[in-house]
Amino acid sequence: QVQLVDSGGGLVQPGDSLRLSCEASGFSSDDYAIGWFRQAPGKEPEGVSCVKMSDGSTAYADSVKGRFTISTQNAGNTLYLQMNNLTPEDTAVYYCAASLKRPVAAYILLKIPRIWEYWGQGTQVTVSS
Repeated sequence: QVQLVDSGGGLVQPGDSLRLSCEASGFSSDDYAIGWFRQAPGKEPEGVSCVKMSDGSTAYADSVKGRFTISTQNAGNTLYLQMNNLTPEDTAVYYCAASLKRPVAAYILLKIPRIWEYWGQGTQVTVSS
C-alpha cells in the first residue's frame, strides 16, 4: 500500500524560501508519478509540480516555473519541493500525491488532480508579511 507523509510547511515572509518533503513508501515498481498539489481556501486543487519516475520527466505549473524545483532522493522514496521567492499567492495547503501506471505525459497528469490515487495529509504554507 502506498503511503505518503508530507512535511515542511510553515509561515514565511514574501521572498523567503521553503522546502517541502514527502516520505513515500509502498511502490512495487517505478511506473508511477509523484508530485505536489496545493489548495487555497475557496479554490480548486492546483497541480504544482510532478515527476514521472519511469523516465524522470517533470512538469511545473506556469505560476511556479523558475521559482520551484522538484527533486527526489533515495530512489524516489523522498520527494522534495524547493520553493524560492515565495509570494502571498503561494499560500495554500500543499499535498504530496502519487499516481500509478498512467501512460500520459507529466504535464497532463498535473492538470487532473482527480486521477491521483494517493495523497499525503497536507502541510500548510503561509506567506505573509
